[in-house]
Amino acid sequence: MQKNILLAALIFGWFQISKAQGKHLKAGDMIPLFSLRDQNDSLFNIPDYTGKKILVIYFYPRDESSGCTKEACSFRDQYDKFTKAGAMVIGINSGTVESHKKFIQNHKLPFTLLSDPDNKVLKMFGVKSKFFITGRETFVVDLSGKIVFTFDSFTNGPAHEKEALQFIDSMRKPVG
Repeated sequence: MQKNILLAALIFGWFQISKAQGKHLKAGDMIPLFSLRDQNDSLFNIPDYTGKKILVIYFYPRDESSGCTKEACSFRDQYDKFTKAGAMVIGINSGTVESHKKFIQNHKLPFTLLSDPDNKVLKMFGVKSKFFITGRETFVVDLSGKIVFTFDSFTNGPAHEKEALQFIDSMRKPVG
């Protein structure tokens, strides 16, 4: 009896979390409008950047965890290629402004990290949690503000940089 109650509670909790996260955004959807604090505690308004650069927005679970550090360092190591392609890299998670600042300093990250303490923006994008841990997903947004590519791999953080960069490179090459 106790096991059935526990199982029912877990299923209900998972359903509530899934429901709260909203519609998962995909290629063709417009980027939601949002404002968050960056690592310097400055307000970052996404409309200020939309249309000026290709945006590579990646959601990750936690600063300084092994997989997230590998992912961030992968973006760092290829950062020049992103900027030459006209792209801006933005990392988002629920970490604090202070945590992001230390993460950037510890690993010499040259890009913006945004603090989403209540996971409101994560929910706007519909990024799903995995095993009760915040999800890991990357979105590429074109100059019109439309999502043109998504990549979701919870276990392979460095693949996010590789897949995003490959897609951006394919956008720039003429077809035919």
